Amino acid sequence: MSHQVLDPFAEPPPPTIYVVDDELSVRDALDSMLRSVGYRVELFASGPAFLERAAQGLDGCAILDVRLPGMSGLEIQRRLKDLGVSIPIVFITGHGDIEMAVGAMKSGAVEFLPKPYREQALLEALDIAIDRQRRDSGELHSVRRFEESLKSLTAREQDTLALIAEGLEAKEIAFRLAISEVTVRIHRRAIVRKFGVKSVPAMVAAYARFLDGKRPSS
Repeated sequence: MSHQVLDPFAEPPPPTIYVVDDELSVRDALDSMLRSVGYRVELFASGPAFLERAAQGLDGCAILDVRLPGMSGLEIQRRLKDLGVSIPIVFITGHGDIEMAVGAMKSGAVEFLPKPYREQALLEALDIAIDRQRRDSGELHSVRRFEESLKSLTAREQDTLALIAEGLEAKEIAFRLAISEVTVRIHRRAIVRKFGVKSVPAMVAAYARFLDGKRPSS
């Protein structure tokens, strides 16, 4: 059986831009412009059609018209949040106002562009959106990978990790857990190996970042 070899240095696939606008001419113009600069594009004429696609998972960012028949772009933004789908959004509109823009930005929109918009302004907004999406995806991947590493630890290794994170030395950990220092060092090496890091300080730093990400924001 042949196996596909993945090239770790290969360029990642281009991001996908999801365009939601009820005007065919607008969709066609955006499709042509975005593909010309290397994006993949998916086009939708309505909010429900886009949300049906969103339920399958999205990877990229969205351009939403604010005023769509039946379901506005702002309502689509709220529905995405309800679905648990996090994706950067750039709004475009011919009828926007300050209140709309403020509401959209407070809900996490990247930009709110009035029609007619400059192509360069839209591309710059998409650059910001894609950077945000890649950062968020990377952080989510790191959290999930860390959670899997935690699950791979034995109960005693988890106890050892918690005490290492408190800054305790092997002797102190051994006393707390009623085990030998040699056993502590064995657990410590196993934890470092399972976390795929090169040192105990790197492991502690990663663990601290993980815990910080789990704490609710004030």
